[in-house]
Amino acid sequence: MLFGDPFAVMNTTGLVAFALVGSAKAIREEFDLFGIMVVGLATAFAGGVTRDLLVNRVPLALRSPIEISLGLVGVGLAVVLSVGLRSPDEHLITIVSDAVGLAAFATTGAIVATAADVSAFGIVAIATINAVGGGAFADILLDRSPFILFDDFYASCAVLGGVAYWIVDSVGGVDGGAAIACAAVTVAVRLVAVTLGWDMPTVQSLFVDE
Repeated sequence: MLFGDPFAVMNTTGLVAFALVGSAKAIREEFDLFGIMVVGLATAFAGGVTRDLLVNRVPLALRSPIEISLGLVGVGLAVVLSVGLRSPDEHLITIVSDAVGLAAFATTGAIVATAADVSAFGIVAIATINAVGGGAFADILLDRSPFILFDDFYASCAVLGGVAYWIVDSVGGVDGGAAIACAAVTVAVRLVAVTLGWDMPTVQSLFVDE
């Protein structure tokens, strides 16, 4: 069922959103249709596959046919979006989709990690890997260094979301409360970071005089 539980909702949202984002980047680089599909699906699935391998289970992408279908929906949306936009990867729709996908996958990672009974660090780590792994792999396919390693305030949003999940899950509460907290914190911080132009500091900015 697509919408039967928090994991299904977040996973569905993340797959479509990240496939759209990855495909939009490939379109900007003038990849052919096959290349666009590969980058889009890699963005959608690489983080989740890594998550599943870390908790010693067969990747969900290989067990559920609907997973690929959802990814292809995101690819199709990116292609349609590119018809009317000159730079679809920089459009507000793509930026918001990226934030939503980041939040959704941070949440699914935290849910799976909690079910696997890992430590608090493991929950935050797997949430972050699930959230940013696809984007990092897509950047490699696009022949550039993964942008999460630079000064953009991106992976940190997933870290904060994972921490929020662990805190709410530890204190208890309504069913799905931890998932809601993780998604809300991640997407809110990411959108604020984009709006205000937040960056992570570099060594040069901290210690080198201009």
